[in-house]
Amino acid sequence: MPQLFGRAYARGDLQRLTSTLSQVAGVRMLERADGKARGLRQADVYTGSGFRFEVLLDRAMDIGAAEFGGRPLAWLHPALGPPAQFEPQGRGWLRTFGGGLITTCGLTHIGQPDSDAGEEFGLHGRISHIPADHVQVSEAWSGDEYVISISGQMRQAVLFGENLLLTRTISTQLGANQFTLKDVVRNEGYRSTPHMMLYHCNFGFPVVSPDSALLIEDESVEARDEAARQGLSEHTQFGQPMPDFAEQVYIHRPQASADGFARATIFNRALNFGASVRYRLRELPYLWQWKMMGAGEYVCGLEPTNHPPTPHSQLRAQGNLRMIEPSEEIEYWVEIDVLEGEDEYSSIDVSR
Repeated sequence: MPQLFGRAYARGDLQRLTSTLSQVAGVRMLERADGKARGLRQADVYTGSGFRFEVLLDRAMDIGAAEFGGRPLAWLHPALGPPAQFEPQGRGWLRTFGGGLITTCGLTHIGQPDSDAGEEFGLHGRISHIPADHVQVSEAWSGDEYVISISGQMRQAVLFGENLLLTRTISTQLGANQFTLKDVVRNEGYRSTPHMMLYHCNFGFPVVSPDSALLIEDESVEARDEAARQGLSEHTQFGQPMPDFAEQVYIHRPQASADGFARATIFNRALNFGASVRYRLRELPYLWQWKMMGAGEYVCGLEPTNHPPTPHSQLRAQGNLRMIEPSEEIEYWVEIDVLEGEDEYSSIDVSR
């Protein structure tokens, strides 16, 4: 039964109190009308709890801005643009990377630009710039719960190369302060194809602040490079924004809970407010932490992924490059939860 405004409401109660549930919760389909991102389709989801988030339909159904009770969750950058502006070579991906709560990286490459087997790979791959088709929205009662969901498909394909279909379903409920993202990647071609996947979850102020900390239960954590090694002892803490800060990346091997999931949380103790990423470890055994404390570039990325940040070509040479076979399907499960209040903080179990 939905919890709204401090109490539970049955279906009949809400039908008597409103002419349409869109007064309280639902999905609004929009198109941006101005600026660099003009024409970009998006779906705005609001649950009635104060939780709202954007689904960027022309950007692989990634999650853009998000807020809870007026407080922003995601880090945003003004570079966000439509797929037509994508520069796939080298680090051109950054020219249209708008941050947002989740940016999907892959499907055949993640990480730094690389070349392998005669193919050039740009930063973090192509999938985040592929528009969705067959988009469907559902708002319906299922028993005592009112379920809101959006689904669609993105195809990454090239002649003589990969033909990978990503089917995405994003679901939440009336009164909820969380959503679940379920992906299925299917190889619809006839070639064994490299498959790399990363969920670039970008948290900004006020979730990230000098009063915040990262809570995560690890088997191990390693620094990517010398800049990160210098900050390893403080990788769970966040300082003041600084000019010329060198980004730090840490590679976590999280511990799984009894149900096979792992969780990473950023919590602001001064506000008793935060958010967590929960994901299934079987398919996503690594978590990259992107710590960027730059002035005007103040963000912490929590990035569940199926590979370490090892070059594509080196992974192949080691025999560690994940391949997806013809007709094979791989399912991914990622959940974002908003946390608010002393009770939420006290009850955090990072191994849940």
